[in-house]
Amino acid sequence: FQDLFGVSMVVPLMNHHIKSLGASHTVAGIIGSLYGVMQLFSSTFVGCWSDVVGRQYSLLACILLSALGYFLLGMSTTVFLFAISRVPVGIFKHTLSISKALLSDLVSERDRPLVMGRFNAASSVGFILGPVVGGYLAELEDGFYQTSFICASIFLLNGGLVWMLPWSEENTSNREHRQDQGTNSFLAKANHDLHFKSATNAAVTNNSPFQSPWIQVASVLKKIKGIACSNLWDIFLVRFLMSVAILLYYSNFTLALEERFGVKPLFSGYLISYSSALGVLAGCLLGPITRLYQHNTYRILLHSSTFTCTLILLYTSALNIWMVILSSTFLAFSTTIGRTCIIDLELTIGGNEASGTLLGVGQSVTSVGRIIAPLLSGIAQEFSPCGPPSLAVGLALVAILIMNANKQKYCSHGNVKLKNQ
Repeated sequence: FQDLFGVSMVVPLMNHHIKSLGASHTVAGIIGSLYGVMQLFSSTFVGCWSDVVGRQYSLLACILLSALGYFLLGMSTTVFLFAISRVPVGIFKHTLSISKALLSDLVSERDRPLVMGRFNAASSVGFILGPVVGGYLAELEDGFYQTSFICASIFLLNGGLVWMLPWSEENTSNREHRQDQGTNSFLAKANHDLHFKSATNAAVTNNSPFQSPWIQVASVLKKIKGIACSNLWDIFLVRFLMSVAILLYYSNFTLALEERFGVKPLFSGYLISYSSALGVLAGCLLGPITRLYQHNTYRILLHSSTFTCTLILLYTSALNIWMVILSSTFLAFSTTIGRTCIIDLELTIGGNEASGTLLGVGQSVTSVGRIIAPLLSGIAQEFSPCGPPSLAVGLALVAILIMNANKQKYCSHGNVKLKNQ
C-alpha cells in the first residue's frame, strides 16, 4: 500500500514537471520510454537475484535504491538531473514483484490466490489515494519537490519495516525445506525438467548477500537459462496476450467515449476510478471464488479470461453509455481475478523455488505488452474508434484457445496441487 501510494503521488506530476524544466514533448517521451526499457530488462534479473541472495536483502536493497532515485528527483532542477534520477528507480523499482515472491514463499499453494488478491487490493487502494494527495500537494509552492521527498521518505519507512521483520533462520530453513519437497513432488508427478534445480540448491546453500558477486551472477544466469529452456512459454504467452488486450481496451478509452457518445473526459476519469475501486473489492472476493472452484486456478483463469473477452466485445458493440458502464463494472472483477490467477498458475507450474525469477520474467512479458500496445492501438484507431478493443477481443480469443489446447497440462498440475494440501 505504502509503495504504490508514494509512487502514485509523484507519477501523475512528472510530465508537467519535466516540461516546466524546459524539456520538449519528444525529450519527455524519450525519458519515459527509457524508464520502461530499464524496467523491461531489469525485472527478470532483479527477481532472479532475489532467489539467489534471499528476499530480505534484495527487497531492502531495492527499497533503498528506489528511495535514492526519488530523493534525486526531489532535487532535479534540470532535465539532466531528472533523467539521472530515473535510473535507480528504473533498475530497482521491483519491490512489488519481490514482495509477491516473498508471499509465495510464506503461504501454502492453497491460500496463495487469496493472499495475492488481498495484496493486490491493498496496492490498488494506494494507487487510488495517491494521486489525490499528490494533486493537493502540487498546488503548494514547490509542491513537486515536496511530493518527491515524501515519496522517498515512504520508501525509507518501508525499508525500516523490512529490516525489523522477524527473518528467523528457522523459518527460512523450513520454507526452503517445503520448497524442496514441493519441487521434488512436482518433478516426479509432472515430469518437467526446468534445468535450474542445481542453481536453486546452490543458492540455498550459499544464500548470503556477502557471497562472491561472480557466484551471484552465475546463479542468476543459470536460473534465467532454466526458465528460457523450460516449457512455460504458453503461460507467458497467455499473460502477454491478455495484458495487451486489456491495454488496448484502455488505450483510447476516453477518446472513444467522446467520439462515440459525446462523453466528456471528466466522466471517463470518474468511470476509470470507479472501475479501480471495484478492482479492490474483487481482490477481497478471491477467497470465496477459489473455494467455489475448489482451488482450481486453471478453471478460474479460463472463465475470467472468457468473461473478459465477452465484456470487451460488449463494450465494442455498445449502443449507449449504460452498456459501457455495465461492461466496465464486471470487467473490473474479471481482470483483477485474471491477473492474480495467471501469477498463481506460473508459480504452480514453475515451482516456488524460483518464484522471484518467474515473477520477474512475467513482469518483463507485461512490459513488452506495454511497449507494443500503443503501437497496435495507433494502427487500429486509423480504421475505427472501436479498432483497439476489437483487436483486444481477437487477442483474448487466441489466449483462450491456447489455454484450451494445454488443458491437460494445467489440470494435471491443479490435481497435484489439490492432493498436496
